[in-house]
Amino acid sequence: MNRLRANGTARTRSILQLWPAVAAVALACCAVHAQQAAAFGPSNPFYAPSMLPFQAPPFDKIKDSDYQPAIDAGLAQQLKEAEAIANNPAPPTFQNTLVALEKSGQLLNRVQFVFNCVTGANTDDELEKVQAYEAPRFAANQDAIYLNSRLFARVKAIYDKRASLHLDPESLKLAEWYYQQFIKAGALLSDADKEKLKKINEEDATLSNDFMTRLLAATRDGAYFTTDVSALAGLNDAQLAAAAQAAQARSSATADKSAAAGKQPGWLIPLQNTTQQPDLSFLTNRDTRRAIFENSWNRTERSDTNDTRAIIARLAQLRAQKGALLGYPSFAAWNLTDQMAKTPETALHFVEALVPATTAGAASEAKDIQALIDAQHGGFTLAPWDWEFYTEQVRKAKYDLDESQEKSYFELNNVLQNGVFYAAHQLYGLTFKERHDLPVYQPDVRVFEVFDADSRPLALFYCDYFKRDNKNGGAWMDELVGQSKLLGTLPVVYNVANFEKPAPGQPALLSFDDVTTMFHEFGHALHGMFADTEYPSLSGPQVARDFVEFPSQFNEHWASYPEVFHHYARNYKTGEPMPADLVAKMNKAHAFDQRHNLTELLAAAELDLKWHTLPASAPLQDPDVFEKQALQKAGLWMAVVPPRYRSSYFLHIWANGYAAGYYAYLWTEMLDDNAFQWFEDHGGLTRANGDRFRRMVLSRGNTEDLETMYDTWLGGKPTIDPMLKFRGLKDDGSN
Repeated sequence: MNRLRANGTARTRSILQLWPAVAAVALACCAVHAQQAAAFGPSNPFYAPSMLPFQAPPFDKIKDSDYQPAIDAGLAQQLKEAEAIANNPAPPTFQNTLVALEKSGQLLNRVQFVFNCVTGANTDDELEKVQAYEAPRFAANQDAIYLNSRLFARVKAIYDKRASLHLDPESLKLAEWYYQQFIKAGALLSDADKEKLKKINEEDATLSNDFMTRLLAATRDGAYFTTDVSALAGLNDAQLAAAAQAAQARSSATADKSAAAGKQPGWLIPLQNTTQQPDLSFLTNRDTRRAIFENSWNRTERSDTNDTRAIIARLAQLRAQKGALLGYPSFAAWNLTDQMAKTPETALHFVEALVPATTAGAASEAKDIQALIDAQHGGFTLAPWDWEFYTEQVRKAKYDLDESQEKSYFELNNVLQNGVFYAAHQLYGLTFKERHDLPVYQPDVRVFEVFDADSRPLALFYCDYFKRDNKNGGAWMDELVGQSKLLGTLPVVYNVANFEKPAPGQPALLSFDDVTTMFHEFGHALHGMFADTEYPSLSGPQVARDFVEFPSQFNEHWASYPEVFHHYARNYKTGEPMPADLVAKMNKAHAFDQRHNLTELLAAAELDLKWHTLPASAPLQDPDVFEKQALQKAGLWMAVVPPRYRSSYFLHIWANGYAAGYYAYLWTEMLDDNAFQWFEDHGGLTRANGDRFRRMVLSRGNTEDLETMYDTWLGGKPTIDPMLKFRGLKDDGSN
């Protein structure tokens, strides 16, 4: 989304001063929407399962006004179904308790899947109001189910006698999973403590939603706008045309036509959700680079309206209190109990073990950049807003390469069809057919039907790749319909990204980082498409946070695998493949910045863990002070390499479910690098390898212990060596 300049007053304002205003806004919003109950009946498109193929959502029939009544009805229905299970006079059995729970909440699932999709990728003011109103209600509904003592007693009764029930392995896993979920949710608490927990969960949900709303607005407002095209020197014609189109679209969306008509032309560069911004690689004007960077860095600290610091300080405090209430020293200690790492100490040790070599490498890269600046008589010291630009300069100097050379070989549709889909065909036998008969939620969205190797329909795949002001930053995968044999449903999955949309008539050219993002998110999509389980709660990507990124990061490797790369890396004008010398230069050039990139990730993971290992006794923290102290202590405070996400706009951990779990990207990198090494050792890109991986991992969801699943497939325990090799932190002997 977007950026601007720092507001000194907002930056120095006390967190305690801002907090009452935050709470007041949330409460007022709830009060307004509590009066807006609407009738729910057959005319609502969520009333019954969709009649479209794969039960795909009828987006052409769904209006903003349909969501709230459907959600409210779904919440009420789910609660009623749970109460009926809890109050069943018959003795608890696997069928009348756990299978019944798996079949419950189908109306809520229908609307929630779609609502999550549109509020993330195509939101508007009305949807944001509904989201703010419903967030605490979702939390309350979950508490009402998982803190129901009668329901827990039935779940526990099945769990206690599970060994004598002769359950199949997946059903046994479901019995264990439900018991664990109830325990983790607080089922063993006293009634008084359950009430405390409910209040914490409700406030957390409200604040997380408020954080997301403020961040979206702050990112939009932080866009860099100029009427002086010389400030954008270094951008090519296509980039300037895209910036002009973005400015025109913004003007049309925010002003009446008569007012917009009299305005002089302008150019707008929206922000993406990360600290560094793509256009910093090209802009020759240092003042412009600095303005864009500062807009990004200060996006949520520029005004009281969009300042998130009070929210995150309170969220950290609430989560620490939740951990203590549930009997743990911190939120992270509680939250990691069902993850592969198990404890925050293990996660922190893993992250911090990578710090010395990584930061030393980043410091070395910084020296190379500073040497170039000095050689050019720049007369200044390297700053964060210079890094991306001079990295490109170093690449040009050392490798005779700049990003614009490579982008001409990465046209989006060609990457999708001849890269992403091609790799999936070679590995798994999949084929794809675009469908134009299914409705979408925004014109840029495309839909593909996915067919298995035996030509049977497997899934639907939606992709939404271009940046919009009303779309959350970053890239992600989710489901519109989940797979389940019990429910008779096949998967409908989608990928969302924030690539720069080209001007009309121009090709969508990607950086190699964008290409890697496409492969990454499609790895998540494959995890959903290949799901082959009975129970929806164990299906597809419903796995531990520090495992869920494994399939996606593994799939990234195929982006640079020679057979796949040469199939899609073709000049968009001539169709010629990328020349071998350019491929070699690109591979070497991209290795140059690896330590910098890894330092950014380590800093973000460290911040997340430090926020979520605060004890309940800790006072409200000043995020800016806390952030600096945490990074300094870990040896990750580098003035020229800020974290990938500043605490105040760290969407993953404050609103997207990665609390105490951002380390998962690095943890699963270890898993995926070991996995790719296994593929290389066993013949690489073959159907036999792909089918084995699908059968033993991608199709299994959470139906067995994840560590055992992985080790069985790999044939042993993973080590950190392949990660160090692929990151360039360890010589593999090839140099």
